[in-house]
Amino acid sequence: MNTTSNRNDGSARVRSRMAADRQRFEEIAASELRLLGENLRAVANGALRTIEGDTAAMVGRTRVILLNAWLRPLVVGLSLFLAFSGGSWGLMHWLSTRIQSRIETLATLHVRIEQGRETLAEIEDTTWGVTLREIDGERFVVLPDGTLDDPPWTVGVRPALKLPSE
Repeated sequence: MNTTSNRNDGSARVRSRMAADRQRFEEIAASELRLLGENLRAVANGALRTIEGDTAAMVGRTRVILLNAWLRPLVVGLSLFLAFSGGSWGLMHWLSTRIQSRIETLATLHVRIEQGRETLAEIEDTTWGVTLREIDGERFVVLPDGTLDDPPWTVGVRPALKLPSE
């Protein structure tokens, strides 16, 4: 029995050693898997941070590119629009001022012409149609028709009197 118990004891010892080894192996494997998981998590988090940083940088550059891509033409277009609008407004303002000035000048001239006509009519009324004329260096007073029966001089068909030369 002694041999049997030794055999059973040896077998039990081997089994208990195998169980202990298996348990130690499982603990070591679990520890290594935990370390591997932590390392993988750290690597994944680092890669994620790098990807996030690269993405943010690329988005920033893309925004700048897009901003420059349409901001410059917008500024140029707006500048051209303002230049054309300002130039057109200035030209229209200048032209309207010139036209208004010409209209006022024309109205003033019409008033002066009318005043001249009124003055001429008044002079003709107060001078009874008598006019002064100079023909070839000789001066004549031209009288209205029918004032002299036998005029010594005539200018056209109207009677006239010759003024003495100085």
